[in-house]
Amino acid sequence: MNTSIGDIRQIVFDTLRPSLQRPVPLSDATNIVNDLGLDSVAMMDFVMEIENRLDISVPLDRIAEIESLGDLVRTLRELKGVP
Repeated sequence: MNTSIGDIRQIVFDTLRPSLQRPVPLSDATNIVNDLGLDSVAMMDFVMEIENRLDISVPLDRIAEIESLGDLVRTLRELKGVP
């Protein structure tokens, strides 16, 4: 399956929305901790679900560098090999 960066962004947003406690506008600039309130455990669960959906593995050191949804989308794009 060819996955575009738009597809990856949509998967991230669709995976995240059901777990949010309140509606939050989602964009690449959305900060995962400050805007969404995800702690490290919630972040790991969220990333694991995305890994399953995209059939990839995100190394822990890469997860530690992710602050915004845009960072996550870029990391996933790189790991998936999407131009």
